[in-house]
Amino acid sequence: MRKRMFGTSGLETSVIGYGGWPMGRGMYGDFDDDEAVAAARTSYENGITLFDTAAVYGWGYGEELMGKALKGIRENVVLVTKGAREWVRDNPDRRAATVSNSDPKRLLESIDESLQRLQTDYIDLFLIHWPDHNRAFSEPMEALEQAKKAGKIRNSGVSNFSVKMMEECRQSSPIVTNQIGYHIFDRRPEAEVMPFVKSNGMGIMAYGSLSHGLLTGTWGPDKTFGDDDWRRGGANFGIKSWGPENLAANVAVVEKLRVIAADHGKTIPQLAIAWVLANETVSVALAGSVTPAEATENLGGDWQMSPELKKQIDDLVLGEGSGVGTPGMAIAT
Repeated sequence: MRKRMFGTSGLETSVIGYGGWPMGRGMYGDFDDDEAVAAARTSYENGITLFDTAAVYGWGYGEELMGKALKGIRENVVLVTKGAREWVRDNPDRRAATVSNSDPKRLLESIDESLQRLQTDYIDLFLIHWPDHNRAFSEPMEALEQAKKAGKIRNSGVSNFSVKMMEECRQSSPIVTNQIGYHIFDRRPEAEVMPFVKSNGMGIMAYGSLSHGLLTGTWGPDKTFGDDDWRRGGANFGIKSWGPENLAANVAVVEKLRVIAADHGKTIPQLAIAWVLANETVSVALAGSVTPAEATENLGGDWQMSPELKKQIDDLVLGEGSGVGTPGMAIAT
């Protein structure tokens, strides 16, 4: 598998990364733990070197399962996790009580909790998951520098941060990445975030490469979600590409993408991942899977898409898609 650097940081990654959000039980519907672990191991055995998770995925469960998946191969991978996002443990609907909290004392405590769940003594890349607007961004950044000195993390970054927020963060910590949603149905980062990241020697971690399932090619116009699936509300981080008013139109677009993919000997997920990687500012395209078959299919996204093919896809999605995030639209943070 091809490799890329996080800008000029010296931190290297496989171009496809294993996205651990679906491992968070209670968030992406039901799955088998052993199958999910096997999916992660299949990814590793076929060249994926970066594994991404977060404390809030499954309210800690996602990190626990990732730690199990990486047992015995931990030293061979770039392990990424995210924090400063809290949940109320005794609330039956924990998702409704999830808030950003980057209080330095609590952040350092949470890093220790993540290390325990992940069964490791260091994290290669730790990200502030969402902006905390209740305090200066220098506070969590200084805490991350403290964690670096203690040997608990090796690199720091952010997720879902605007340009202005990154500028403030960089005054206190040399962040190497911004992890942000980017896929065929959401091009919002192209306007401001990506140019800033590139010009400052950082790299983009792109999450939602498969549009959180829409680009798996398995959805129909009547797709529904269970109560344990965050996608049931129809909103996708500020856009509504699978909301009830847009789902049928976008499923029709995906069917046209299926034909384009087949013309190039690829599946829709493989087309979608290659589209993300066609942007040189992207260091790694994250793709989640909870079965070895899904993981194997995602691996086929490592191929070079021509500018002509990318334009064909862009023209189709921007011309016929509904609820699509276009360059210049505001990104909710």
